Amino acid sequence: MKKWLWLCMLFILLLMGGCQSGKVFDAEPKVIRHEPVHSDNIVINKKGDTLYVANIDVHSVTIFNTKTKKKEAEIRVGKEPRQLALSPDEQWLYVSCMYDDRVDIISLKKKKVVGHLKTGIEPFGLLTSQDGQMLYVANYRSGTLSVFDLAKGEKKTEIKIGDRPRALALTADGKKLYVTQYLDAKISVVDTKQNRVLKEIALAPSPDKEDRKKSQGIPNTLEQIVIAPNGKKAYIPHLLTNIDTPINFEETVFPAISVIDLQNDVELTDERKELFEEINVTDVHNQTIIVSNPYDLAFQPDGSKAYAVMSGSEDLVVFDLQRGGNATQILRRIEGNNPRGIVISPDGKTLYVHNAMSHDLAIIKTGGNSPYAKAKAVKGTIRLIAKDSLSPLVREGKTIFYSANSDEFAINITGNNWMSCASCHSDGDINKLTLLTPKGPRNVPSNILATKTGLFMWDGSRDDFTDYIHTVQSEMGGMMSLDAGKPLPPDVQHMYDALLAYLDDPRSFPVPKSPYRHSDGSLTAKAEEGEKLFNGKGNCLSCHSGEYFTDSPKAVDANGRLTTANTDYLHDIGTANPGDKPSAGDARAHFTNPRTPKQWDTPTLRGVWATAPYLHDGSAKTIEEAIERHQTKEVKTLTPGEIAAIAEYVRSLQ
Repeated sequence: MKKWLWLCMLFILLLMGGCQSGKVFDAEPKVIRHEPVHSDNIVINKKGDTLYVANIDVHSVTIFNTKTKKKEAEIRVGKEPRQLALSPDEQWLYVSCMYDDRVDIISLKKKKVVGHLKTGIEPFGLLTSQDGQMLYVANYRSGTLSVFDLAKGEKKTEIKIGDRPRALALTADGKKLYVTQYLDAKISVVDTKQNRVLKEIALAPSPDKEDRKKSQGIPNTLEQIVIAPNGKKAYIPHLLTNIDTPINFEETVFPAISVIDLQNDVELTDERKELFEEINVTDVHNQTIIVSNPYDLAFQPDGSKAYAVMSGSEDLVVFDLQRGGNATQILRRIEGNNPRGIVISPDGKTLYVHNAMSHDLAIIKTGGNSPYAKAKAVKGTIRLIAKDSLSPLVREGKTIFYSANSDEFAINITGNNWMSCASCHSDGDINKLTLLTPKGPRNVPSNILATKTGLFMWDGSRDDFTDYIHTVQSEMGGMMSLDAGKPLPPDVQHMYDALLAYLDDPRSFPVPKSPYRHSDGSLTAKAEEGEKLFNGKGNCLSCHSGEYFTDSPKAVDANGRLTTANTDYLHDIGTANPGDKPSAGDARAHFTNPRTPKQWDTPTLRGVWATAPYLHDGSAKTIEEAIERHQTKEVKTLTPGEIAAIAEYVRSLQ
């Protein structure tokens, strides 16, 4: 009788389909995993005959048959599906829908979404427990890890992790879960029995050396964490960024793969893979082949080799882990655009690479585990989607933004494959770093609302997006054959038009929801108090006004066009850095846009809670400190309590 009632309940639940939560399978575990697992945008089943791929900005998941080389299904899911988790019995697929703040549950038998789980803000990585009873979800903007009891269909607990938790990996015994903090380069170790953080592992900076190419800076943008087959080590692809040397594409951003000892939960700094050291494969001219933006990796089943995809330069790097651990091959130019995911067949003979921008699958033959075997690409790619959700121009711009491939476009956007726009604007946003420029230290700004908020740059010295040719030439080392003071060739101008279309598309960089509001979205009492002070005593509206909380859109000429010549809306609020230097302007503006260290553009405050550190030089760690640093007569009259209230209001803006 009880079994009959349970079946009836399950049938009703599956018919509902759109329910937020609820039991979706028998509480009795059918299959228990005994191997380590990690969350990813591409997943392969145990037999190796089926792939599941999250089509990031198309809002669908593709099921692909590796035997027939055909797509079996494309299933609609919520907005921005980032990663997938396959249940141990391979009956269910869980999808993190980042911009819908939910996990979609797909029944693989029915090939459709049968339920949802409400998560924190912007879920990213997710995994089931080894018995399939629990689901762990990293909430990127909330800074938490949600633990769901799948048998009951409800959230069991929420664990505070830190800033921007992203990728997940689970040990073979299921006792420890590793959570990466994307920009802070930390890994939280979670005890899954007690549901608490045991410790944090902070990745070490690259040792400071006189040779700027060997002193590679501090780690950030931890894209993935993958446990080796023997379960003893975890590998983390990320970037290293020099912040103490002037920006130069050859001396600022570097690829790296760090290694964690999972028995002692410490970094094995001597085993990190760095460019010119462990990644030092040379070309026919005996020059080191430059690769960029490492994103994901897979291992031979016996652990003898690791295969890493470089999403920027679009390469595959092969590491021989049994003979020193260094790179032994670089397979140049994976076919397709922006490789972000990789899995390997159970027999170790085939790699499947997910290209996130071209939405297709590249296939590479490994040659096996012999140290002398060479990986070889299978010609052609396989389309994963029926229709792109983006217009051709926006797709082109997004592809350019994430690419460091110097050979792919009308002209190179980066010098010798070193870096992409995303190398500093991590995942399109910020990297929490302050870099040295000819004008002084500059905090990397967010691209959220960048096309809506008036002048560009901290000093408002650009009014046209094509002006960014100066950034491409001076910082990325690309387009050096062009005269920035002259009109660009039509095909190059088209590249800037495409980039602008991507940045301007409202779907590209939505303002993140604030975790500082009540669950219903309303302001807290303290934020309401701060709003009154913001609009009144603090006189914040004198600069931070309008829909976007900035007066920069007012910097227009007599015809209403945005212009750098109108400096009436640049402000000196007493926050100049001793390292700031005046500028005579630039060639694109025919040097009509000079700036002093006392002229600053007003940044938007929408979503500013997520963009620490603050001010043009990144010298303010908190919003409170940024307010206190304003040398205005109004701020000087505010009490610490009033500043705290204004900060609470500013943190709530979205």
